Parts: sequence; structure tokens; C-alpha cells
Amino acid sequence: MRIVDFLALAAGLGLTWAFGVALLGALYRVAPSREPPPAAWLAGTGWFVGAFGVTLLMRALSAAGIPFGVASIGGPVLALTLAAAWLAARGRAPAARDGVRAFFAGLSGRGLDGWERKVWLALIAWLALRFALLFAEVWWRPLYPWDAWTQWGTKARAWFEMKSMVPFAGVVEFVTAAPGTMLWYDAAPHYPGTVPLLQAWAALLIGRWDDAGANLPWWVTGIALAIALHGAFVMLGLRRLPALVGATMVATLPIVNVHVALAGYADLPMACYLTLGTLAALRAIRSRSAADAVVAAVLLAAMVLVKNPGKAWILMLLPAFICAAVPRHGLRIAGTMFAAAVFALLVAARSGITLFGYHFSPQYAMPWNALFDAYFSFANWNLLWYAAVATAAIAWRQIFSADVAPYTVAVAGGLMFLFIGFAFTNAGAWVEDQSTVNRATLHLAPLVVVWMLVALRAWLRERRPAGTPVPTAP
Repeated sequence: MRIVDFLALAAGLGLTWAFGVALLGALYRVAPSREPPPAAWLAGTGWFVGAFGVTLLMRALSAAGIPFGVASIGGPVLALTLAAAWLAARGRAPAARDGVRAFFAGLSGRGLDGWERKVWLALIAWLALRFALLFAEVWWRPLYPWDAWTQWGTKARAWFEMKSMVPFAGVVEFVTAAPGTMLWYDAAPHYPGTVPLLQAWAALLIGRWDDAGANLPWWVTGIALAIALHGAFVMLGLRRLPALVGATMVATLPIVNVHVALAGYADLPMACYLTLGTLAALRAIRSRSAADAVVAAVLLAAMVLVKNPGKAWILMLLPAFICAAVPRHGLRIAGTMFAAAVFALLVAARSGITLFGYHFSPQYAMPWNALFDAYFSFANWNLLWYAAVATAAIAWRQIFSADVAPYTVAVAGGLMFLFIGFAFTNAGAWVEDQSTVNRATLHLAPLVVVWMLVALRAWLRERRPAGTPVPTAP
């Protein structure tokens, strides 16, 4: 790929990121929160808001019959970015500049002393090297994973070439369509269009279809997730260094790096929107801020439009949101909802219906050996699941406390969703051959890391001697 292609991608994807950050800045300017979110949270989450916003604009253009193009997409995005940036900085330009300076000063470890700054700089250097190597993987590798070019890349290529969201259909609809009907076919015509639209936008930036160019958003997604998670951990009360350790734990998971390097699947974006949407929703429940609620609604809506299981994930997260909103009775309500969900899923299993592409069966067939291999034997997760078990054993008294319970319920709901799917649907076969199990679990994995750090923080606080001041983030 030529250097001019890289510059075009950098400009277009940079505009996409700036679009989201400007929208968040304007939102918090119009509806200020009592506790402004950290700059890292706004910077990282801005990519996901901007990327989703661009795909919504592309949907609108297609519906209006306006062909896709750099001008038809980039023009409105640039105008909206400038307008939102002006609104965000209006009357507070020095504060905005100070926020940018503070972000880069924090990146250099300013405010940390001694060994803490050395560890900070070492982790930053490690992440920089890791993402540099991942960039080379994306830049030099064609579209490779099976589903990426049979279910997602097909739509992106067609929509790029046709400059519109031409319809995709299944085999029956494709074969029986009336003469002259424009239909396209791939292995998953019912999948949402958000991910292919983002690939098409990347291809439009360089003016031709190129696998590496279309997949570069996955590399940006990995970086944005690390930044957003660091801001999220600070927002939850962790000091800057532990927050960076938590973000590094997620950013260096082998399965996360695989999904950046072998770009094209929707599972990494799904994990990002699920994790950040959950964190934003729990923050909105605590703060009662309109701006926080809007951010949560956007991220959760994006999750639904990234992949079909997003609808089920929303339902499984509802008990956690209720637990946070009604702390006194939340655990009882969540337990009742889980029991009702299990009953409904068992009824679905007996009826043999198909939901979200998964066929339910009344026969219980949990592939325990394959699950153990996937989570504890193979190298996809480092020591994540060992650490999760250790956290539950160490902080078992704290995981249902008022501060930790919503995260515990969210993780428990996610695990229940995964394990019921593995035990009572055709997904069990994909666990046995180690194909889908890791991709499906990736959706939940970053949230598991968040739960671990929140639970261990609560455990440490209870063991702090009376009268010891609680350290705050510098």
C-alpha cells in the first residue's frame, strides 16, 4: 500500500475519531455532569461514538439515494465535528487546551514519582511496541479469517463498489427473486451492517478496495479500547498506575491481539461496545446525568447494531442495571430475573427454536473438557480465568457489596448466557472444535477484568487499617 493511502486513511479515520470526541465534548458542555469524566475516557470512547456516528450517516445517505463518497460522508462529518468542537470549547477554550495538555502530560507519567513513574513508562513503551507490531500485521496481511470474508467483507466490498447498501438475501430469496431484482448473497445476509459500513468507509478514503486499508479500523479500535479503559478505571476511583495495569491486561490478551491482527470479525467491536456501554450505563445510574445517559444509550444501541447477539446481551445486562438503580432490593430482583431467563431458555430448548442463528436443543451437552482447554490450558487468555477464579475466592465477601454487585451481576449474566448457549444449542459443537468459544467469550472478557479490579479494590479497602487515608488518583 502506498504512503498516500496511509495518509488518506490517517486523515479519514482521524476525522472519525475527532468527530466522536467533539460530540462528547459538546454533550458535556450542554449538559454538564457533576463529576466530569476523565480525559482518557472521553478520548477513547470518542472513537466508538464517532465510528458509530459515521455508519449511521452512511445508512441515511443510502436511504436517501445519495451515493457513498469521501465528500458525501466526510463533508457532513467535518462540518459536524467543527460545530461540535466550537460548542464544546465555547467560553472555555483555555480549559479545553488545558485538558489536552493534561492528557499528554498524563501520558508521560507526570505526577508519578520514583518506581511508579518507571513502571508507568515501561507499560506505555510496551503498549506502543505491541501496537506497532500489530499495525504491521494489519498493514501487510490481506483479509484472512474465514467468516471475515464470507460474512462481513462481502457486504463491505459490495457496498463500496455500488456506493450504496445494496440488499443481501438468503439462498431461497436469492434463487426465487423476480427477474430484474437486485439482490446480493453471502453466508450471513441477516447480519447487521455497522462493521461492513466502517470497512467501506475506510476503502472509500483510499478510492479502491484494499484489504489492509479496510481493516485498519480494527487497529484503531484496539488503541481506543486501551485508552477508554484507562479512563474508565480512573473514573471508578483507581489510581493512574493500577488503571493502566488494568487497561494493559485487556490490551495484551492474546485473543484481543489476534482480533486486531486478523481483522475483519465483529467480535472485537462487540466486546468494546458491550464493555463501554455497560460502564457508561452504570455511571449514568450513579450520576443521574443526562449526558452520561445519552452516552450509555448510544454505546448500547451500537452494540445491538454490531452483531445480532447484542440484543441478547442487552437483556442479560438489565439485571445489573437494576441492581445499580435499586441497591437495596437489586440482588433479589436480579436473582428473580435470572431464574426467569433460565426458565425461558429451557422452554426454548425444549421447543427447538432458533434464536440469533443458534438452534436450541432439549439435550444437555455441556462440553466441559473443551471449555477447560479453551479457558485454562490454551494460550488465548494468558492467566485471565485463573485470575478471575482467584478474585472470586479472595474477595468473595465483597463481590455482592453495593459498589461491586452490579459488576458481579453483569459478569454472572454474561457467563450464564454463554454457558446456556454452549450446553443447549449448536454452539456446543463449536466449543469442541475451539472455533466460536473464544470469539463468543471475547465479548465479555474486558468486563471481567473491570469486575476483577473493582472487587479487589473493595477487598483492599476493607483491609486498610482504620484511620488510613484512601489514596486518590493524582
